[in-house]
Amino acid sequence: MERPPLTKRLKRYLRYLLIAGMLRLLQFLPLGTARALGMTLGGWAYALAGGERRKALKSLARAFPERTGAERDALARDAFRHLAAAALEVASARALDAGLESLVSWPDADRQVLETALAKGKGVVFVSGHVGNWELLARRVARAGYPSQSIAKETSDPRLTALVEDFRAKGGVRSIWRGQEGAARAMLRALRNGEILGILIDQDTKVQSVFVPFFGELAATPRAAADLALRTGAAVVVGFCQRDGQGYRLTMEEVPHPDATEREAAVQALTAALSQRIEAAIRRAPEQWVWMHQRWKTRPPEDAPPALTDAPSAPAR
Repeated sequence: MERPPLTKRLKRYLRYLLIAGMLRLLQFLPLGTARALGMTLGGWAYALAGGERRKALKSLARAFPERTGAERDALARDAFRHLAAAALEVASARALDAGLESLVSWPDADRQVLETALAKGKGVVFVSGHVGNWELLARRVARAGYPSQSIAKETSDPRLTALVEDFRAKGGVRSIWRGQEGAARAMLRALRNGEILGILIDQDTKVQSVFVPFFGELAATPRAAADLALRTGAAVVVGFCQRDGQGYRLTMEEVPHPDATEREAAVQALTAALSQRIEAAIRRAPEQWVWMHQRWKTRPPEDAPPALTDAPSAPAR
């Protein structure tokens, strides 16, 4: 692999030092202070990061064409504020871990969903999206004693990837980096061992994908969750950690395997069902999603079937 130019290496190193230094400082903040600081920084980011702001507003216009420009502007600003607050809450690691159970409520009914799925003995493919606080979702489940691993994408800097891995590991979250050698075997091994395998499928990334409806338009959606579940027979659970007042609440639902006998049709159907649940969660609290992501960047082939225009049929929770 060709070595990056000196200027890029220097930029990456300085970014690593900045992030590492910030994590060391932020870990001592009380949760309330971290949240308030994040809300302030998010507001500044919305005002100053013009490119990201325009991406968010463009995405919101596609998802909510019926809303006014002022309404979408307020939603986008709140999304920036929420994302920054969520990030700083996670970074305040000492206070976070000390009060994790009280910060993130996990109702018995939703916990039973996960335990019922695990009891089937074939592992659980746990699907979520960049909704609410997905880092807290993984941390809450892992610290409750459930054996789990999360599929993640490496950063462009191996030092930063190692920093993220160490930070997550201290919260009990083990990572499988999808670009590393042996990642596919590690995923299958986790399911064979009856573990939870977490994966986020709500972004348009450079992975094998299928086109399924998302807010009325076809969107390229990672197929790995469906492939893994159908190949291994693992149960599929979709869950979210969404802000609820000053804390968060976990919600979980098991999604049945489709009846389709043809493999590709089954992958398509299951991925669509999971994407519908993610859309439903976003609709419950649209300010808690990453609208600055270009979700519909990859366009489907011209002969693809049209997307559904109705709201998702998944039950609201």
